[in-house]
Amino acid sequence: MNSEKEDRENVVIIDVTEVKNSAQLHLLLKKHLGFPDFYGMNWDAFWDVITGLVEMPHKLILVGWEYVEQCIPQDAAIMTELLQQLNVKHPTWGCDVEYGSFIKEDLGND
Repeated sequence: MNSEKEDRENVVIIDVTEVKNSAQLHLLLKKHLGFPDFYGMNWDAFWDVITGLVEMPHKLILVGWEYVEQCIPQDAAIMTELLQQLNVKHPTWGCDVEYGSFIKEDLGND
């Protein structure tokens, strides 16, 4: 990952309202954040990918995050902690994360 490049996406929005388990969450992360095919679909692999293999967007919006917290609270806590650690340990690679409780359609209606 080249921290000098400024080709990072500005904002990525992931709708997680349908997530019922860890595998579904990891699939959405892989799809929307451009993780490689060999992504291991676990939190150790998530950390490895976000700290050296892919550039995170400047802002990540997780729509319906409260559903993830209800269905898979341990995974929600781990992911939140890892994203916080990313911003502390690697601030140039980090991203602003918005844990949204709104529905995706609300984003465009000002």
